[in-house]
Amino acid sequence: VQLVESGGGLVQPGGSLRLSCAGSGFTFSSYVMRWYRQAPGKERALVAHISSTGGSTFYADSVKGRFTISRDNAKNTVYLQMNSLKPEDTATYYCNALQRPANYWGQGTQVTVSS
Repeated sequence: VQLVESGGGLVQPGGSLRLSCAGSGFTFSSYVMRWYRQAPGKERALVAHISSTGGSTFYADSVKGRFTISRDNAKNTVYLQMNSLKPEDTATYYCNALQRPANYWGQGTQVTVSS
């Protein structure tokens, strides 16, 4: 099983990034997919969630209206479009695939929002 995130980097406040997470080794279309983030000194926190079909999504209050989660089951990929980025969005972003009891994590991708 692999989850490989990409798309992180350094961006100025107000800018945008799109994170991608490609899954392999499991039936991607059967899994709920989530993005989490962890800032230095803080606990890992849920950012966004998308159901297996993509028909249902959830966002943390801190990113609602700015971030959009989506998935392409044909490509085994989940995305996180991040707009209007703020310095407080700086963190390592992790992709998660969940179908209890299975629970898989990617290695993370760093997002830094700074001028």
